[in-house]
Amino acid sequence: MDDDQTERSGQPRPTESLFFALYPDAPTAARIAELAARLRIEHKLKAKPIPADRLHITLHYLGAFSGVPADVTAQARAAGSRVALPPVDVTLERIESFSGRRAKRPLVLSGEVTESLGALEHTLGALLDTAGIPPRRHPRFSPHVTLLYDGHRIARQSVEPVAWTAREFALVRSLLGKSQYEVLARWPLVP
Repeated sequence: MDDDQTERSGQPRPTESLFFALYPDAPTAARIAELAARLRIEHKLKAKPIPADRLHITLHYLGAFSGVPADVTAQARAAGSRVALPPVDVTLERIESFSGRRAKRPLVLSGEVTESLGALEHTLGALLDTAGIPPRRHPRFSPHVTLLYDGHRIARQSVEPVAWTAREFALVRSLLGKSQYEVLARWPLVP
């Protein structure tokens, strides 16, 4: 294995990640993409906005892998299939740059956890724990959609709320460094 494929620790460099996500419907994704384009101009940002078809809220991040192990995918699918909850209300009403160690910080559209969104995040997390996949959780779930990554930091500010009702959630494989997502499975949220 060459140096490009191996980390300093001697372990293979991650090539993929796996996560559960909520995608906005197409009209809402278009609205979010328009907001990102407008913010880019208003704040003189250089980065390109994330394409509308990749905009999502991460419910649970399962990790980065050098090839996602089949057993992890199977356990994640099993956990996802056990969720039996109604559609989820989402409202995002502010933008801000998240801090981090990278030179380019994520500019996000964020909001509070609605009751239905909190129930989905908690239920899915418990099912993942039971399946033996400990998700990598932040201490507090903070629903957000990443709009772009830029070196310029934007302070938290209110925007016109973007709301939708999510009627499904998905298990997604991301090809790291390629900006490509593959939806591995979708599950409906039914009343």
